[in-house]
Order: sequence, then C-alpha cells, then structure tokens
Amino acid sequence: MNDWPDALRLAVRLNIPPEAFWRLSLREWRMLTQAPAAPVLTRPTLDALIARFPDEETPP
Repeated sequence: MNDWPDALRLAVRLNIPPEAFWRLSLREWRMLTQAPAAPVLTRPTLDALIARFPDEETPP
C-alpha cells in the first residue's frame, strides 16, 4: 500500500480509529493487514483427500 489515504480508509474499515492508526508501528500495521499464509498441500494430505473423496466413474 503506497498511499496514506488508502491505508487510512482501510484502517477505518477495520474499525481502527485514526488516532490509533497513527500510533501503529509499520510492523503492527503489516500484521493487521497482511493475509495469512495459505497452508501448503503436502503429498500425504493430498493422498488422504483422494482416499476420502475418490473420483466416481460413471458407467459407459
């Protein structure tokens, strides 16, 4: 986010009042606004899903 007005608008949408926004450190702001890391789909997890939800083949 390169634009302070956009950052402030996002803070308001997150219910962070302006005075609290300006007291946040950059590290705190990033923790509040970054999306959580997506979990990694490992081979064992994929195999378990395949076993649990096998593809159903339709008869010809």
